[in-house]
Amino acid sequence: MTLIGQLALALGLLLAVYSIGANIYGLRRRSGEVLASARHALWAMTAMVALAACGLWTGLLRSDFSLEYVASYSSTTLPTVYKITALWGGQQGSLLFWTLLLSIFSAIVAFQTRERNSEIAPYVLIVMAAVAVFFLAMLNFVTRPFDAMIPVPAQGTDLNPLLQNYWMAIHPPSLYTGYVSTTVPFAFATAALMTGRLDDGWIRSTRRWALFSWFFLTLGNMFGARWAYEVLGWGGYWAWDPVENAAFMPWLVMTAYLHSVMVQERKDMLKVWNLALIGLAFALTLFGTFITRSGVISSVHSFTQSGLGPYFLTFLLVVVVAYTGLLLSRIKDLRSPAELESYLSREAAFLFNNLVLVGIAFAVFWGTVFPVISEAVRGVKITVGPPFFNKVNGPLALALIFLMGVGPLIAWRRATRKNLVQSFTAPAVVGIVTGLLAYAFGIRGWYVLTGFSLAAFVLGTIVVEFERGVLARGRMVHERPPRALVNLVAKNNRRYGGYIVHLGVVLAFVAIIGSSFFKTEVKQSVKPGQSFAVGPYRLVYLGLASFETAHLENLSARVNVTRDGRSLEVIEPAKLFFKRQQQPATRVAIRSTLAADLYVVLAGVDDKTGMATFDVFLTPLVSWLWLGGLTMALGTVVTMWPNAHEREVIAAAARRRMGELERQLAAEVRGT
Repeated sequence: MTLIGQLALALGLLLAVYSIGANIYGLRRRSGEVLASARHALWAMTAMVALAACGLWTGLLRSDFSLEYVASYSSTTLPTVYKITALWGGQQGSLLFWTLLLSIFSAIVAFQTRERNSEIAPYVLIVMAAVAVFFLAMLNFVTRPFDAMIPVPAQGTDLNPLLQNYWMAIHPPSLYTGYVSTTVPFAFATAALMTGRLDDGWIRSTRRWALFSWFFLTLGNMFGARWAYEVLGWGGYWAWDPVENAAFMPWLVMTAYLHSVMVQERKDMLKVWNLALIGLAFALTLFGTFITRSGVISSVHSFTQSGLGPYFLTFLLVVVVAYTGLLLSRIKDLRSPAELESYLSREAAFLFNNLVLVGIAFAVFWGTVFPVISEAVRGVKITVGPPFFNKVNGPLALALIFLMGVGPLIAWRRATRKNLVQSFTAPAVVGIVTGLLAYAFGIRGWYVLTGFSLAAFVLGTIVVEFERGVLARGRMVHERPPRALVNLVAKNNRRYGGYIVHLGVVLAFVAIIGSSFFKTEVKQSVKPGQSFAVGPYRLVYLGLASFETAHLENLSARVNVTRDGRSLEVIEPAKLFFKRQQQPATRVAIRSTLAADLYVVLAGVDDKTGMATFDVFLTPLVSWLWLGGLTMALGTVVTMWPNAHEREVIAAAARRRMGELERQLAAEVRGT
């Protein structure tokens, strides 16, 4: 297994290098056969990387401790599902998984560009192969996943207990998919700069790739927040941890990009800005990888310090300098005759939206790297905690929500007074009434009142847009409202899919406000039979229960949750002890409703007295966060789904391709 896996990675590296050389030679000689060979090399590279990944998975599943990676991140007692997820549980395996995704996306792009984008396709594949060369070089020479373990241990070290959770089966793959897929629009943008083909063709070619990346970045951040919420046992889901920040920054920049490209497609503006954004998004994915693997920034999510950091930092600098140089060399060609006509316009709203998103990304970046900079300059590491991020980003988030409501309704070019009154009167009234009602119910914090009012305002704009569309369609084609709604979304999926995404953002924003400002925490020590109150609930401690497996020991407390004297359910928060790692972990118990989460942690047990200590949080609206994330994902799927016109274009292209194949087959038959 060791020989096959390492040989496959070596061949993958050679094939990636060959693809670059063949593309360059084919471009110079204008040889279609050589360019086709370069494309085939990428497919072969993908096969080699897939073979290596399957080899490491096989070693994990078979508990082949002759492999150092398997011995370090698995054991014979580890459940099978975690043996599978152990591929991204360690440094070498996660880098191999990253490279596998990159190879698959490179192969897909090579297939998609067989007969289209012929002018820039070789340059796109050169960029993607060059990125693959870097990662394959790391796997071959720096962090080798198939190094042998001598002597071979009888038992492995086991996977980190924090990673033995079902959310870790989907969080890293989702986040990595979002990270790696940014390579595709970056490669097309770089190819456009290299060839001088600077119209919006590269944007149209990568629109779904950009949405695909944003979709998985959204899911990756949401799944990661859920993992932190369930596993770390602190009652929260986001702590502005450096690795959390590293995943959040590309999401912010990709969000800005997806809004600003609409301005370029509609008004032929912001060309430089869009190219800069896509380069920044890709650079931030590399930065996030650097943070995770360098060890220069402490995080519960990061790997231990290794020799990868300098290589990643060098590669990041090379990418930034090269891409910036290309962009600057094309500045004159990227100038647009179109100008911003009014600050009261959709173009201006999208521009301000972009500035706020990038401003938040910069604040997060600065807060993340400042401890490292302070230590390098002054020799003292100054920690930047959640108060900094909340203070800076809180007002920016309010501005972002406001612009999210304004952008879709305000007119292009220049808004008139009539447009403003017709579009915003109803949503503004909804927002103001919501704020007054919140004040009447005793809410006094200015941020909470403003946040709830703006959320209601945005919700009002979404309802207005759907109502207008449904009524207009009903008048035109005489459809009943439910059918009109379905057909409206199906025929205008980009527009109304975006509104669904905005609805998800509103839900998540309300959840963040509710869970941040109205959380209740109670810490109580009780004996069996005793109870204590948390908000409207009363928790009755029934006693302890335990069981043991070959893998872990479980000590759980049985707690009856009651309300108004009525028993609701028995929950079991627990302490876990993993035998191979000799490390404890916490399993929280959560009773979740749309109104609030009852979050119970078994903080400790006194063996002598039988007294158990519980740390309990009552957190409002947390469920809205997960619902908002899923709504954003649904809206993205709607936006990406081909509409009737696009399906017809695809079908026509397929018919043309089938006709060409039939003609080629007929010619071959005649020739024989």
